[in-house]
Amino acid sequence: MRSEGGAYVIAEAGVNHNGDIDMALRLIDVAADAGADAVKFQTFRAEDLVTETAPKAAYQLRRTDTEESQYQMLRKLELSPEMHLPLIARCEERHIDFLSTPFDAESLRFLASAAAMPAVKVPSGEITNGPFLLEIAKAGLPIILSTGMSTLDEVEDALAVLAWGRTEDRPPSSRAELRTAFRNGGRAALAGVVTVLHCTSDYPAPAADANLRAMDTLRDAFGLPVGLSDHSEGIYVALAAVARGASIIEKHFTLDRALPGPDHAASLEPGELREMIAAIRIVEAALGDGVKQPRPSEEGTRAVARRSLVALRDIPAGTTLAARDLGAKRPGDGLSPMAAFDLVGTPAPSALKSGEKVTNG
Repeated sequence: MRSEGGAYVIAEAGVNHNGDIDMALRLIDVAADAGADAVKFQTFRAEDLVTETAPKAAYQLRRTDTEESQYQMLRKLELSPEMHLPLIARCEERHIDFLSTPFDAESLRFLASAAAMPAVKVPSGEITNGPFLLEIAKAGLPIILSTGMSTLDEVEDALAVLAWGRTEDRPPSSRAELRTAFRNGGRAALAGVVTVLHCTSDYPAPAADANLRAMDTLRDAFGLPVGLSDHSEGIYVALAAVARGASIIEKHFTLDRALPGPDHAASLEPGELREMIAAIRIVEAALGDGVKQPRPSEEGTRAVARRSLVALRDIPAGTTLAARDLGAKRPGDGLSPMAAFDLVGTPAPSALKSGEKVTNG
């Protein structure tokens, strides 16, 4: 999945709407104004996602009420089915793709029926949730698989489930059967279907832990397009990922980092989102086509900065040329000084004045 001419940029609104539909609509407008290809939310029911006593992660505790459970926090951040409809409509109006990450089978079915999503995003926390991955595969949509906190073996297991779900009608009998099927040709079912996102699941993630070379490892291991779900501060890691060939960039954003809520502090503000997307497009333009040849912008400098072969003294016609007879001076609109290697030891084809450009004949 590619934006025209470059990486597909997903502006991750996530739960940064704080349960407020008006804030969610404003987030869509910010993403569209910034030039993002998609804006993504999260669709879940807290009762299906966590137990009522599940603790919060450390980063969540830093930005939310320390007395409430993860369940209580998530209950306030749910988007009901009815709340999705104006969000989908606003995305259509603003010509930006609507995406939302489902966290349970019911949410997946709702999104598949209510929204014309170009893909379904699998969050890092669900990469070991085999039964749910099977449901996602059978939904028939392209898949974006985030791999935070994962080993390469865990990524392979997840891909094996997705491949099985795309090719088989029965459930697998064992993990061994999944892996065997994947390695014996099942992976071909994922071509053109799955993009794998490297990710570091900390909020914010230290740049030193970004490990962008893992993108190459994932690409080499599975032959699938790769991208980055970036939780680092600022825009630099995302830009580096694009330079390394990321086909998708996903980045959290917010209306204001000072807002209460678990993810605001690790998100870009509107101006930063615009800056990141503009910078991504500059990086992509700078990558070019890979052909090593003069660019049109260099033509004017070429003649000025290079040199031409010249005579260093008056040389009568027919004189056997020696290295001391020839030099190189600007501008470079004559014979290349490289030709000196061919001309030394040959007769001058015509008389030359000192400082005159040498010609082939």
